Amino acid sequence: MTISFVRRILATASLLALSALTLSLASTSATAQSLQAARTITILRGTETAAGPVVTITADAPLADYASYKSEDRFFIVIRSAEVARVETNLKGRGFEDAQLQKRENDAVLSFRLQPGTTARVIQKFNRLEILFSSDEALTASAVASSVEPQPAPTPPSTQPVTQPPGTQPNPNLPREAQPTQNPAQPPGAAQPQNPQTPPGVQTATPQTTQPVTPTQTPTVTPGLPTDVPTATPSTIQEAGEIRDPLFPQQEPRPVPPLPSLTRLGVTSDNTLPLSLNEAIRRALEQNNDIEVARQDVRFAETQLRALEGVYEPTLNFTPQLTNTVESQQSTLGGAGETGTLSRTDLQLNNSVQKFFRKGGGQYEFFFNNLRRTTSSTFNQFNPVYSGALGVQFTQPLWRNRSIDNSRRQIRIQKKRLEQSDADFRRRTIEVISSVQAAYWNLVFALRDQQNRIANLNLARENFRRIEAQIAAGAAAPFSRAEVQTELANRESELLSSVQQVSIAENTLKQLILKDPQNAEWRAQLVPTDNPSFDSTPVNLQDALTEARANRPELKRLNLQQDINQIDIQYFKNQTRPQVDLTGGLSTTGLSGTPTPAAIQAGTVPEKLVGGYGRTLRNLFSFETRNIVVGATIQIPFRNKTAEANLAGARIQQTQTEALMRSQEQVVEVEVRNAAQAVESSRQRVLSARAARQSAEVQLEGERRLYQVGRSTTFLLIQRENELTNARNLEIRAETDYNKALAELQRATSTTLRANNIIIESPTGP
Repeated sequence: MTISFVRRILATASLLALSALTLSLASTSATAQSLQAARTITILRGTETAAGPVVTITADAPLADYASYKSEDRFFIVIRSAEVARVETNLKGRGFEDAQLQKRENDAVLSFRLQPGTTARVIQKFNRLEILFSSDEALTASAVASSVEPQPAPTPPSTQPVTQPPGTQPNPNLPREAQPTQNPAQPPGAAQPQNPQTPPGVQTATPQTTQPVTPTQTPTVTPGLPTDVPTATPSTIQEAGEIRDPLFPQQEPRPVPPLPSLTRLGVTSDNTLPLSLNEAIRRALEQNNDIEVARQDVRFAETQLRALEGVYEPTLNFTPQLTNTVESQQSTLGGAGETGTLSRTDLQLNNSVQKFFRKGGGQYEFFFNNLRRTTSSTFNQFNPVYSGALGVQFTQPLWRNRSIDNSRRQIRIQKKRLEQSDADFRRRTIEVISSVQAAYWNLVFALRDQQNRIANLNLARENFRRIEAQIAAGAAAPFSRAEVQTELANRESELLSSVQQVSIAENTLKQLILKDPQNAEWRAQLVPTDNPSFDSTPVNLQDALTEARANRPELKRLNLQQDINQIDIQYFKNQTRPQVDLTGGLSTTGLSGTPTPAAIQAGTVPEKLVGGYGRTLRNLFSFETRNIVVGATIQIPFRNKTAEANLAGARIQQTQTEALMRSQEQVVEVEVRNAAQAVESSRQRVLSARAARQSAEVQLEGERRLYQVGRSTTFLLIQRENELTNARNLEIRAETDYNKALAELQRATSTTLRANNIIIESPTGP
């Protein structure tokens, strides 16, 4: 039992020593990061070696935080948070030329133009970066030589006394890059002198010590954990109290994952369409299908009005008619001959012009009738006979239908309905323009949100590159990669969601501004060119309410409906009265013909009646004959139930319209108040979001500095980055919501057309 207790004490001491070793490694990493906080490039020189030319960059601080890439024929090295001193950049060697050292924001950028067949790679040594230029043939020979290099023989492991402080002796289990092999008098991370025969930046193979594996030292693998993460084994605690360094297997830096594809279905990346808000509104006015439907409703109402007004146009009637009649006569006075039948043939040409009066409800008719008759009657003095009649007839209502009749009622109502269709067209146009404005600003937000998500993902990729460098150097455990990979996956998912929102916003805007689904612009990427505007002036609620009451098309439509009800009441009330119509007529006639032999023998034929149709016209226009008629038509219904029921129904509809008017006024009041409050709230949100974004930027910058000197963690840095991204999105959302709220307030007050300099001509006057 005593031995077990002693073993427990030794195990506890071993764990404490292991924790001290871990803290020592973290302190060393923090010290290295603190040296990278501020640095200046002081030396830039080039040398020729057997492996090829080498360009060395020297700074006054470690240069672990760098990035290198190739673009076309140039090779770039970006050193973050670095200043550029006055150094010589006139470098040229085998395989490269045109060296340039520039300052880009907070970073220093060194670039070379590579000659064909030349590649470059960077080797980092504490405060130096060595760029080795080599041809493709040299790289192939180097790869073949490294593939046949002999493996070093194992050496006996070295033990560390319990009393020796952790971290004061090289750890054979750590990667070679993470072992402290420098002179204690030199700064941490300073490179040791190399073999003069070895080119700068090329490391020679050195024997590595390996520890014999015993059955008690076999590592165990926990199910569900990555195989590259070491797990605690009993071999780390020895019975004699010996403490061993933790085993961090040598890790090669994993490549940074590329950005996900942002290609959207049905949209080509090389086909962009710059679009301003005014251009989007113009396209909607010309091509929007809803506006086109409302426009055609106005035109249809115009045609209906013209059709009803056609009742007042004069009508010309021309009636030619030929009639042949053969009748039996029962009396000798009927004029029948020996056959006992009487034949008659009439040719009539009747003409008339009719027209209704717009005022008074009367109507008139001009007529001109002509007749040629041949007959077998023995009593006629003329055969054939020509006759004509010319005159006018009129009818004027004196009570019912005098002030208003059904035709005038329908025309008045149709004029009001035409104005209603015009109000509906204005309302629909305002709604479409408001929708275009909202869709435009939604697209602006979606694109900016996507840009923020890309920037946030790039920060996560940079964190991934840093943690991989730390793992490869032995300054961080492999399981540290999981935290960054999780955040990287989360941000990539957020970016893909933002791409979906861009597609939704873009398709919504295209639906409003494109007419044909087969239009080629459906495959184009819309690029908004306008930025959200902002005005710190508060909204005047009373002015907004006054504008709404005077301009809202819904209120105008209900006012017109009240006018229609008044017309119905006036008409049906008039129909309950008796009908008294004044009638009159004035006409003249003309007659002529060819005398029969019996009439000539009797000598009773007037001379002025002998002749053809010309003689008839002369007699007609001599006005020696006339026909004057004056009379009245009176109709008194005993019980006019139809008119009384129609009048009662019109009055009920008037009461309904008044209630609808009050309800719509309340709706307008609520919409204006809500829209004004939305503008005011959005205005205050913009100010608050700007302050929050500025504070988040300061917090992130401070967290980065703490992280560089080892006083922060990856978790806190990621949290600050997410907070800044959210703050930027909230600012963009507040700005776009402010512009959308302004558009909604313009719609609620019906000032959208005036605000966008749009003029709609009325189809007819009130």
